[in-house]
Amino acid sequence: MKNKSNKYWSTKLDKFSYKILREAGTEMPFSGKYNMHFENGFYKCKGCGNKLFESNSKFDSGCGWPSFDKSIKGSIEYRDDHSLQRKRIEIVCSNCGGHLGHVFNDGPTETGMRYCVNSASLNFKEK
Repeated sequence: MKNKSNKYWSTKLDKFSYKILREAGTEMPFSGKYNMHFENGFYKCKGCGNKLFESNSKFDSGCGWPSFDKSIKGSIEYRDDHSLQRKRIEIVCSNCGGHLGHVFNDGPTETGMRYCVNSASLNFKEK
């Protein structure tokens, strides 16, 4: 799915999700529908449906975006991002290449990781 055109994605996604997933946009903190969402299930890529995170890996980091301490193995690719004149690690869906957010090594759980994800890049499937 990584070779799909911008036209394809513009017909599949709403404008805001397109901006996030295809143009590496960011939603305002504390505005996303999954920020304080703690139901049992899994979070998947809004673009292609790839399973990304189990609900038991989600935690309230207080940063304003949905946060997870681990991803489903093989579901995410990592890219260096120097866009804010500092090095960050961008996370993208391994299936469609859609921008999800960033990962940081300051998480409070035993993994030490904090996957900071835009709600607009996700859908939720209840178990």
